[in-house]
Amino acid sequence: MDQTLLEVRVTKKTLEADDIASFELKNCDGSSLPHFSAGSHVDVNMANGLVRQYSLCNVPGETDRYLIAVLRDPNTRGGSAFMHDRVQQGDTLTISQPRNLFALARDARRSILFAGGIGVTPILAMAERLAQIDAPFELHYCGRSRSRTAFLDRISSSHFSKQAHFHFDDGPEEQRLDVNAILASPSADTHLYACGPSGFLDFVLGAASQLGWSGSCVHREYFAAAATTSAEDQSFEVELASSGQTFHIPPDKTVLEILAANGIDIPVSCEQGICGTCVTRVLRGEPDHRDLFMTDQEHAANDQFTPCCSRARSLRLVLDL
Repeated sequence: MDQTLLEVRVTKKTLEADDIASFELKNCDGSSLPHFSAGSHVDVNMANGLVRQYSLCNVPGETDRYLIAVLRDPNTRGGSAFMHDRVQQGDTLTISQPRNLFALARDARRSILFAGGIGVTPILAMAERLAQIDAPFELHYCGRSRSRTAFLDRISSSHFSKQAHFHFDDGPEEQRLDVNAILASPSADTHLYACGPSGFLDFVLGAASQLGWSGSCVHREYFAAAATTSAEDQSFEVELASSGQTFHIPPDKTVLEILAANGIDIPVSCEQGICGTCVTRVLRGEPDHRDLFMTDQEHAANDQFTPCCSRARSLRLVLDL
C-alpha cells in the first residue's frame, strides 16, 4: 500500500442529527495516527471508486482516533450515500494522511468562527484548538433546525460553550444570525473563518466585504459547489505541453473527463473545484475559472486552473502536462 495512505477501522458510527452520521476511525494496526491541525481534512477512498474529502472534527492533538461527519446529500454523486448506507462499525477504510488548506492564522489575536450546517466540522476543530490555547474567539453555528444540527450536545457541554451561539432558521427572530452586528468592527488582528454551503458563505463573506474586512483576515472553505449549467458553454481545445497532443473539449464534458477517457490521469477528489487536488498549471491561454478553491488574485494570474470544473475563455489552453 502507498505509504502515504492509512488503513483505518470504523470503531464507532453515530447518528449525530437528521441525515448526519459521524465515523470514529482508528489505525488498524493499533498505532497512533499522524498528528493533525485544526482545519485539516482526509481523503476517504471508497470501494465504489470515489474519493471524497472530510474534515477532521475531533480535538487537534488526539492521535488515537480521527472523527469525521458526513451529511447525506439528497443530490449525492455517490459519496455520502456510500458512507451512510455501506460503511458500518467494524469496516475498514483507506484514507490519506491529514492535509490542511484551512488553517488558523498564527498572528490572530481574536477569531470569529461561522459554521453553516455540516460546515461545522472544521470549525469545531478550530474551536477546540482555540479553547486549548485560551485564545479569544466566538463561534456562530447556523442550522435549519435543532434536529438537523450536529454536535449540539457536544458544543453545549464543552469548555467553550459560553463562546458558542446557535442560530436556527426555524427559531425566534432574536436568535437569528445578525452578521452585520457581529462583523461591525473589522480589525487587522481579528480573523474570520467560515465554512458551509455556497449561499451561506456568500452571505457571510459578502457582509464582511461590505463592512471593510481585509481579505487577508477572511478565510473560507466550501463543502459543496453551487449547481451549474452547461447550456451556454462553448467548446475549446487543450494541448499537453509535453507531447503536443490536443484534445477537443465539448460543452457538456470537462477537461478532466476528456483527459481521463484518453488515459491521462490527474489526481482528483471533490470534482467540484473545492479541494484543489486537481489544480493544473496553465502555460498559455485564458482559463474560465469556476472553482471555489483559489483566491481572486490566483484567478487573475491565469497560470493555473481546476480541470474538474473550469473551462477556457480562449480557444485553446496549453497545460503543463
